[in-house]
Amino acid sequence: MDEKKLRAVIKTCMALTILILAYFVPRIAFREQLGSETNQAPAAETGSSETALTETEQVEPKIKGQRGLIILDPGHGGMDPGMIGVGGIEEKLINLQVSLVLAEKLEEQGFETMLTRTEDRGLYDPETVNKKAQDMQRRCALIEENDPLLTVSIHQNSYSDPAVYGPQVFYFEHSAEGKELATCIQEQLNTQLGITKPREIKGNTNYYILKRSASVTVLVECAFLSNPEEAAKIQTEEYQNAVATAICDGIVCWVGLSQ
Repeated sequence: MDEKKLRAVIKTCMALTILILAYFVPRIAFREQLGSETNQAPAAETGSSETALTETEQVEPKIKGQRGLIILDPGHGGMDPGMIGVGGIEEKLINLQVSLVLAEKLEEQGFETMLTRTEDRGLYDPETVNKKAQDMQRRCALIEENDPLLTVSIHQNSYSDPAVYGPQVFYFEHSAEGKELATCIQEQLNTQLGITKPREIKGNTNYYILKRSASVTVLVECAFLSNPEEAAKIQTEEYQNAVATAICDGIVCWVGLSQ
């Protein structure tokens, strides 16, 4: 074979080799990448913890039947007064007073307690534009970080009809344990406070603290600040003590401890 023909054959072989490599190499690399991604664990969701909790119901307790940490959440605070009741009473102050008394009652029963706030302030930065959103996000983050046995958010109610009264407990509608806890507390409130027209527990899917909380959580509306009689009572140490005692007894009943 002369030199020209030899060179032509070599060029033809090189061209075929390049074409073969161009066809197969990208496909091999793609398959290896696909296999690698398939074997990896799913990537963690981005964003705040509250987003992750949007599609999940509350985590059921791991230590029911034992004494553990209970987080108390006095609603509102700081620039957010909550409901303004008869005589200008602000909900945020009553929420904190009841929560502090409840913490003492629970600690007497051997529980550890933590409050989301211990003074008249919100959980937001002064320069934050949407203070309410940041406040609620931080309350839920605190609950998630500390992994409590349960959480109780303390609030006061209000209604256009001043004749409406009585405590009421709300729970996350998709939490069986939350419903059970709410039932125990509601029964104690109705019985111990002598409510003549007792209210019933109510499931809810909209309240932020119930929907986004990473623990079994209930929200207790202790009294109607729009009802003159109840608004006056809830401002007294005696009635706050009675409400706190009833809530504590309901928690003890749910946990399954002997009083």
